Amino acid sequence: MRKIRCPKCEQFIRFEDSRIEPGASIIIQCDNCGKKFSIRFKPKEEKKEDYTYGCIVVVENVFCHKQVIPLQLGENMFGRRCPGTVISSPIDTNDTSMDRMHCIVHVEMDKEGNIIHKVEDYDSLVGTFVMNEILQKKEKRVITDGEIITLGATTLILKTGAPD
Repeated sequence: MRKIRCPKCEQFIRFEDSRIEPGASIIIQCDNCGKKFSIRFKPKEEKKEDYTYGCIVVVENVFCHKQVIPLQLGENMFGRRCPGTVISSPIDTNDTSMDRMHCIVHVEMDKEGNIIHKVEDYDSLVGTFVMNEILQKKEKRVITDGEIITLGATTLILKTGAPD
């Protein structure tokens, strides 16, 4: 089962893709707005993600599907994917309570070479929560493996290694 977003109304459309051959094209019609569009299935490539600095797992909910976003050393800006907004870690969601630029996950190395993760709110409208506690303005909170970050109605989980 696969999800794709309608290019007109941006609603998710679910369809079965198990019998579709790589390189084939299909036409899909959105049940919401009636827009017809085609998609082409590329051959599957073995893409090895780099989880050296951990990753953020976006928990599936009514607004979005599960996503795994690898972290990079330095600042990782998280927010709602939106045309015209360029951020390093966009989340593909319809959750309008999440800002386009919502929070920053800082990945740093200490003097001993240990990786440290910190989260900071980016002056969002609804705030950034870590384990159900709201971050104060300019607060950078250290987060560890398995801790939950909430942006609007979307839940993120920090994984310090590769996702399960």
